[in-house]
Amino acid sequence: MQESEKLISIEEGRMQRVIDAVALASTGEVELALKQLAAVEHDAFGVIEEALRVFLSELSATTQQKSQALAALAASKRELEHQLDTIQRQECAIRELSVPIIDIWHGILTLPLVGLFDSVRAVEVTERLLVRVAEDSDVEWVILDLTGVTLIDSMTAQHLIKLAQAVQLLGARCVLTGLGGHVAETLVAIGVAFDELNPMRSLREGLRFCLAQRGRAISPR
Repeated sequence: MQESEKLISIEEGRMQRVIDAVALASTGEVELALKQLAAVEHDAFGVIEEALRVFLSELSATTQQKSQALAALAASKRELEHQLDTIQRQECAIRELSVPIIDIWHGILTLPLVGLFDSVRAVEVTERLLVRVAEDSDVEWVILDLTGVTLIDSMTAQHLIKLAQAVQLLGARCVLTGLGGHVAETLVAIGVAFDELNPMRSLREGLRFCLAQRGRAISPR
């Protein structure tokens, strides 16, 4: 009877060990659970313990792989965020360079435009230029130089007209210089009133016109 009770106590202890291992594994403590099953006996119950040990070993390996994958994903995310931040800063720098507002003379700004002048650039030009004119009460004239513009569509040409009107509402006036054949043709086709833009052949002529309109000699900065 005592031997039977001893065997029952041993079996209960092994069962409790399995239960403890499963409980540890359920809380994520897989390594501790494996330590509970370090000594496996070669009997019928030991087969169950060994199966559980193999399962927990595979679970531990899978968990480690998952952790490594998540760490790699987090590193990739940080790198991507860094790259996106760099791209955004580069885009801001490019926008600054693509819309250079130059103080060509006291009270006279020039905005040299180069390349394709589409609706997106027209909006950027409008926003930056109007902010500058609004902030600087000394600005009387704005010269929009299209010498480097290769192409312009009718919608963008309409933006130019609206820009000139907005500048005038802020107390300054616009001069359009450097018109190429295609650009001039587009402006004529949509019926632009050139008297609003004061078209001139070159930037130099535009500057002379602005100075003449001011009616007094002004020294450059």
